[in-house]
Amino acid sequence: YHQETKHHFFRSARSLGYMDWANQPDPFRRFEGAPLISLPLLKPGDAPLSPLYEDLYRPGAIASAPVTVRTLSRFLEYSLAISAWKQAGEVRWALRANPSSGNLHPTEGYLLIDAVAGLSPFPGLYHYAAKEHALELRAELPGESFISLTQEFPPQAFLAGFTSVNWRETWKYGERAFRYCQHDVGHAIGSARIAAQTLGWRMLLLDGLADDTVAAMLGVDRAEDFGGAEREHPDCLAVVWPDDQVSGLPTGNSISLPLSLAPDAVRDMTRHIWHGKANRLSRDDPVQWEILNQVEVASWKSSAERRVIELDRGGPAAQTPINSSAQAPGIAPGQPSAGQVIRQRRSALAFDGKTSISAGSFFPLLARVMPRIDLDLCR
Repeated sequence: YHQETKHHFFRSARSLGYMDWANQPDPFRRFEGAPLISLPLLKPGDAPLSPLYEDLYRPGAIASAPVTVRTLSRFLEYSLAISAWKQAGEVRWALRANPSSGNLHPTEGYLLIDAVAGLSPFPGLYHYAAKEHALELRAELPGESFISLTQEFPPQAFLAGFTSVNWRETWKYGERAFRYCQHDVGHAIGSARIAAQTLGWRMLLLDGLADDTVAAMLGVDRAEDFGGAEREHPDCLAVVWPDDQVSGLPTGNSISLPLSLAPDAVRDMTRHIWHGKANRLSRDDPVQWEILNQVEVASWKSSAERRVIELDRGGPAAQTPINSSAQAPGIAPGQPSAGQVIRQRRSALAFDGKTSISAGSFFPLLARVMPRIDLDLCR
């Protein structure tokens, strides 16, 4: 797939060849008929307050906030929410906290979470509606089943899920769409992890799960809920928890966490009451590309892996730069806040070819975006 969809010196990768504006997919998925719970619209000075940007890179610097409707609002605001609206003539479009190729945003976000005051008196599966900054209740979950599902994780743990509407990228990029969807879900995972850090929470990708399990847990395998609507590809599930909550677990310098979910608990979680039907995003049916169907089948993870990870209990900011005393360029001590940096994120559109930064600024900046493993042992 990689070789077949590369741009070549004498030709570009295969696509429709023109922009079918009349059939451009809606960037906002909704599940019609699902109860919609609005999240509080928090101002920068409202609690929970954003920590300093530099505190994201200081292990243990950020105290854990409890899981409430307000902290969930902040978590989603900093990870998947609309950060600005722009307009040119009569055309208006949204920018979001998580970067996206072509600003097409194929990634959809979900929460599997216990009862939260102001959200619901019972555990539920929710779809995040970015335009409304609200959560749609997709399914009511039995309390005992949710306890069984999360019993191996720290207190107040919840699951964050990500899927891709591949058609949003296919519409523009043709055969390269699968690349961009994978690229974008990586951005969403990174954005969610940073958002979690601002609250003193940690996030761990459950990469031992089979794709069938992810699809069942998020309800995207339910054909009856997507009749006539563009389907969603199951990408991943991650567990999120307040880092201070590990204090109630056995003592030591690390905690053991599974990278998958108990099969019995997963089966119980799929037996619940579902709400809503997916909206159709385009006027006409999606254009089909055989190679996209092939790569989805070839990359489908069909089996689960039962693995346990030993995670350092040093705090949520385990991704310390190589030179931990160095500051990001342009960041004075105490300024700005993490929320300011997150909300002002934009894509680079042009460079003047003249402006430069020093190596002393560049390498600490680069170190902060390098992948780092915040664990002692993975077995």
